[in-house]
Amino acid sequence: MYERILVPTDGSAVAELAVDHAVDLAERYGAELHALYVVDIEAVNLSLGTEQVERIRQGKFGEMEELEAKADEATGAVAAAARERGIEAREEIRVGRPHRVISRYADDEDVDLVVMGSHGRSGVSRALLGSVTERVLRSTHRPVLVVDERDGG
Repeated sequence: MYERILVPTDGSAVAELAVDHAVDLAERYGAELHALYVVDIEAVNLSLGTEQVERIRQGKFGEMEELEAKADEATGAVAAAARERGIEAREEIRVGRPHRVISRYADDEDVDLVVMGSHGRSGVSRALLGSVTERVLRSTHRPVLVVDERDGG
């Protein structure tokens, strides 16, 4: 039923719950797991200069090692969880508007299922920026499993 499962992650607690579900499904169906971290270019734009943002768009994090380390840690956690269960995993870091990047990635990689947390941000930031999960639901025709942190996994 599922050959390729995408789990977008930001390393948050609710994303970790989604990872657990994605790994379980990948194991059950013998699917390949794709871990995707999206550097939110709009959020980065607010704190950096134009030159730095352009380097990040090109995948050259330079002095933004902290950002790159966070992305590597988030996708690495997915890959490690997959390896423990004998599942093949791919790690990707992309730059852009998260919902667009996630939807485009799902299409480009012919993903059968997207598994993601109900939200990663909290408080005022989430209210002002809107829900990435909701935007993904509106912008893709792929099946999306939304994991809610209140369910406790």
